[in-house]
Amino acid sequence: MERSVFLGLDIGSTTAKLALVAADGKLLEAQYLRHGAAVRQTLSTMLDQLALRYPGMAVSAAITGSASLGLSETLGLPFVQEVVAASRAIAVLAPQTDVAVELGGEDAKILYLSQGMDLRMNEACAGGTGAFIDQMAALLHTDASGLNELAANYTTLYPIASRCGVFAKTDVVPLLNEGAAREDLAASIFQAVVEQTIGGLACGNPIRGKVAFLGGPLHFLPELRKRFIATLKLAPEEVVPFPNAQYMVALGTALSLVDLPGAARMADMEPVTLDTLAERARVRGDAGDRTASLPPLFDNEADYDLFRERHSRDAAPRKPLESASGPLFLGVDLGSTTVKAVLADADGAVLTSWYERNQGDPLAGLLPYLADLIDSLPEGAWIQSSVATGYGAQLAQAALGSLSADVETVAHLKAACRLVPDATYVIDIGGQDMKCLKARDGLIAGVTLNEACSAGCGAFLETFARSLNLSMEAFVRAALFARHPVDLGSRCTVFMNSKVKQAQKEGADYAVDIYPYYGSDVEATLRAGYDIRHGLIGAGVYASHGYERSHRGGVLNTLRVLRGYLF
Repeated sequence: MERSVFLGLDIGSTTAKLALVAADGKLLEAQYLRHGAAVRQTLSTMLDQLALRYPGMAVSAAITGSASLGLSETLGLPFVQEVVAASRAIAVLAPQTDVAVELGGEDAKILYLSQGMDLRMNEACAGGTGAFIDQMAALLHTDASGLNELAANYTTLYPIASRCGVFAKTDVVPLLNEGAAREDLAASIFQAVVEQTIGGLACGNPIRGKVAFLGGPLHFLPELRKRFIATLKLAPEEVVPFPNAQYMVALGTALSLVDLPGAARMADMEPVTLDTLAERARVRGDAGDRTASLPPLFDNEADYDLFRERHSRDAAPRKPLESASGPLFLGVDLGSTTVKAVLADADGAVLTSWYERNQGDPLAGLLPYLADLIDSLPEGAWIQSSVATGYGAQLAQAALGSLSADVETVAHLKAACRLVPDATYVIDIGGQDMKCLKARDGLIAGVTLNEACSAGCGAFLETFARSLNLSMEAFVRAALFARHPVDLGSRCTVFMNSKVKQAQKEGADYAVDIYPYYGSDVEATLRAGYDIRHGLIGAGVYASHGYERSHRGGVLNTLRVLRGYLF
C-alpha cells in the first residue's frame, strides 16, 4: 500500500490523543479525550469514529505515552519514546524553539533545544502536573476550566506549596477558612504550578530565548500560561505560537513515520486499516500476561460481617440522647477534609455523633448542627464544656468558646487507651495525614507521621475513586469484595495512578518492593558521596536457605519495563 497518511497515538495517564497527518506533514484530524482509566474503550471509540470519517483508509501508525507500552504490542504498532516524539514535533512545526515547557497529566518536562538536547523531568513527585491542578480544582468545587475562569479575575497571589497534591491543601484550606477569594486561590494554585516547574526542574538553568508551552494543561488553561509568561518575564515575540499544543506528542509520533525535508523517518510501520486498529484495541491480551493479583480482602459477605462484629467489640458504649441528664461533654475535630463532633456523658457513653465534609468552610455546617443539638437536649442536661482538636482546633475553640484545644495525637491516645486499655499502638489515617503512635503505660512513647508524601491518606483514596468514576461508597464496596486485587505500590498519589493504568491496560506483571537489607551499585555510589539520579529495576528474586531463584516471567517483564524507558 502507498504511504500517504500517518497516525500518531498518545495514550497518557489521564487522556488519549490521536493525530492524523498527511505525507506533507499537514494535520488532517485530531482528537483529545479523557479516558477515565477506560483506555481500551476510549481508544477503540476514537478509532471507530476516525474509521467512519475515513472509510477503508489504511495508515502507517505509531504509539507513545505512559500507558501505551503494552498497547503497542496489542495494536502491533511501533513504540516511540515520548521525548523523541515531542522533539520531532518541535523540530518540524516550531524549529525556532529554544526551550519547551510541557505539562501532562502526571509529568512535567522542560526541554532545552538550542544548545544540544537537555531534558528535565519530574521524578518522585507529581506536584505541579495536570492531576495536581484537578485535585486543587476539586477543592474549590470546580474543574480545571472553572479554575481558569476564576484565575482570570484574581487580585492577590498567596504562597501555596505544590510539591504534593494533597499537602497543598494544608495551605489552601486555611485560606478558604479565612475567607480568601476563590479567584485569588485559583491564580495562586497556577502560580504554585509555575514555581514548582521552574524551581524544581530548571534548577537554575535559565529558560530564555524562544519558549513554547505544550501539553493539555498549558493549552486549555490560558491563565496558567499567563502565569508562566509573567514569571519568566517573556516578551510577546519570545513566546512560540503552537496552535495544536494539546496534540503535540501525538503529532510528533505521526511525524516520526514521515520522510520530510531535512527530517528522515524515525520509525517504520506497514499500513493497516483504521478498522483493524479499532478491533485490535478492543481485544485484550492473554490472561496469563496480566498483572498478578493479591488475595482478596474478604471471600464473601459472611467473612466481612464476622470482621465487623469482631472489631465492634471495643467500640464506645452508646446511649440515646433522650436519656441524658446532668453535665455533658462535647468533642469537636476540625480536620483537613471533614468535621466531626461527639457528645458524651460523664461515664464516657456516646450520646450522639456527627461526621460531615467541611466543603472548605468547617464552621458552616458545624454551627447549625450544634445549635440544633442544644435545642434537642432533654430537660436537666447541659453541655458543660467542649474541647477542640484537628487542623482547625483554634478556629473551633474561638467559635465555641472552648476552654482548651487538644493536640490531635493526645486525643487519639486518650480514646484508644479508654477503649482498649492495653493498647500499645495506634494508627490513624486522616484526610491528608497518617500517624502511628507507640503507647506505653498510657503515655505516648513515639510518634511517626507522613512528611513528604500523602500517599495512603483519605484524599489519596478519594483521588482514585474519582479516577474510576466511583463514589467513595461504591469504591469501598468494590475494594472489599474484589476477587483479584492488584499490588500497585503506594508512593505518590498521582504517580500511583500510572501503576493503576499499567495494571488495567498493559498487563505487565510487576510489584513495588523495598530492600532494607540489601545493597546495590547505586547505593554504593550514593554512600561514596555522589549526587546522582538513581533507581533500581530488576527481576524478582526469591531467596531461601542460601539459594536464590528467578522466574522467566520476571526477566521478561524487566525487559518490557526497560524498553519503555529506553525506547
